[in-house]
Amino acid sequence: MGRVDPIPPGEWPREMAGAVGPLRPPVPREPSRPKGLNLLGLLAHHPPLTTAYHQLIGHLLYASTITSRQRELLVLRVAAQRDATYEWEQHAESAGDAGITGIEVERIRAGPEAAGWSTLDAALLRAADELLGAARIGHATWAILAAEFEPQQLMDVVFTVGAYDLLAMALRTFEVELDDDLGPQAST
Repeated sequence: MGRVDPIPPGEWPREMAGAVGPLRPPVPREPSRPKGLNLLGLLAHHPPLTTAYHQLIGHLLYASTITSRQRELLVLRVAAQRDATYEWEQHAESAGDAGITGIEVERIRAGPEAAGWSTLDAALLRAADELLGAARIGHATWAILAAEFEPQQLMDVVFTVGAYDLLAMALRTFEVELDDDLGPQAST
């Protein structure tokens, strides 16, 4: 396992019930096996931190002003740039639900200059790269995004990249192993 063994779900502290609450979709879906048990098992070591972080992630997943496609483009670019295999595998698996094709998932690795992106999609990928590299979106990229997005959407872009960059840091630092249901669809 990783540097800190994940706590199995049956042994989670009671506070974890509230900590995972923000990750539940507002409209219940058909029951399925929870995803990300190794990550959640790591986070079970610190329920107050998990609760705080999941408030932000819950917003990004269910209340963001950008589309799920736009969010997933950003998350996958963060995962690719940070070589965060766990994050990549989880989001590559669900990208289709957000309207991202398998070809586009692989093209995300090539980045914003790859052929086939719309101007806005390329700007989103470039924004992720710029935020990860310089901690700010450059003027040219900003101009494209600001022409399409309202201020709240621009904020959601920045906070999506930041939140998933933080997650990539944690996943890599704690060496969280892939869950059994996540195969290496593509190695980062």
